Amino acid sequence: MTSIPTFKIGAVEVDELIVLINDYSGYDFSDYSMPSLHRRFQRYIDLNKISDFNQLLQDLMNDSSMINNLIEEVTVNVTEVFRDPLFFAAIRSDLIPELNKLPVIKIWHAGCSTGEEVYSMAILLKEHNLLDKSIIYATDINQSVLDTAKSGKYSIESFKESEFNYRESEGTKKLAEYYTVLNGEILMNEDLKSKIIFSTHNLVSDNAFNQFDLIVCRNVLIYFNKTLQDNVLQMFYNSLTQNGILAIGSKETLRLSPIDSKMQVVNDRWKIWKKKE
Repeated sequence: MTSIPTFKIGAVEVDELIVLINDYSGYDFSDYSMPSLHRRFQRYIDLNKISDFNQLLQDLMNDSSMINNLIEEVTVNVTEVFRDPLFFAAIRSDLIPELNKLPVIKIWHAGCSTGEEVYSMAILLKEHNLLDKSIIYATDINQSVLDTAKSGKYSIESFKESEFNYRESEGTKKLAEYYTVLNGEILMNEDLKSKIIFSTHNLVSDNAFNQFDLIVCRNVLIYFNKTLQDNVLQMFYNSLTQNGILAIGSKETLRLSPIDSKMQVVNDRWKIWKKKE
């Protein structure tokens, strides 16, 4: 039996999908990177074996669950426990001494996805006796991934690289001390979950909502165009306390951004900056 070829979208179709999603859901992807959107939309079309673009538009207008699925395809990010372990090692060496001086530590993980890196931060803080005085705000545009993060439940398969990552991050115990295995699932410990506040937040349209000592937003800005990147970076700057710290992805930069001259490098390799006094 011959399979029906899927539809290959172009710039016009990408624009039509952006408008439709905005009209029917309120999510505005117009300032996202066009190549990134093209890849994500095409992946959705290929996975769902869609051969007729006009029929796709009609189906999206008639079925809100399809729009939600398409939004999830665009916004979901790849993550894992202690992803890029040397980044977390840099947090230990470069930031913990500064955070230790604070009476209360407020951290914002923007674009937290399914939460593995947020729990990694909580584990790191606990190992340095800082978790009890910390509050971690974890936000994402995608409610589905936030629900996973809030539950703290993960498949055992998804943790297969976690012990190695944890050791590479200079973890001092065994990762298994921070979770239990229940009914074939990983369940993060309650003392970690109790220090994390999960909430929806749209970096495209929502404003700053607090002052933070550390903001972590890794590998999210690469999906935005330059205008949106600058707007988000300015919002992050406005959300930092005096001497607050910003950590972004290894492929991202502050260069030529509106806050470039207002930040000083803490760790160039792992793109960690500190707000100048």
